[in-house]
Amino acid sequence: QVQLVESGGASVQAGGSLRLSCAASGDTTIDNVNYMGWFRQVPGREREGVATLYIRTGSRYYAKSVEGRFTISRDETKNALYLQMDSLKPEDTAMYYCAAGRVIDWEHNLLPRPYKYWGQGTQVTVAS
Repeated sequence: QVQLVESGGASVQAGGSLRLSCAASGDTTIDNVNYMGWFRQVPGREREGVATLYIRTGSRYYAKSVEGRFTISRDETKNALYLQMDSLKPEDTAMYYCAAGRVIDWEHNLLPRPYKYWGQGTQVTVAS
């Protein structure tokens, strides 16, 4: 089992920045977790991938809507995942979730389905 706890969500003005954090605990060995990532969801819409990280190589993947504005990173010593969000837009408003799991097909790493472990979410609101 893996436990994930997000923090850092807040209300900000458009153009501002936020840094989300995700503290991971439990069985985060490579046999159980090879990808970690950030997803977001607004009411009435499906959960979507924002950014993911392949733990073995550090490769990063981004949704086109956030590429160049968001940066995913990981601190192995703290077993923590981060999402630096810059140049925020009102359309970035959502509940943001940290996820971890063993993704078999790398082409699906930005889809929520392969991820087994999820945090409770942290709200990000961007005002125009």
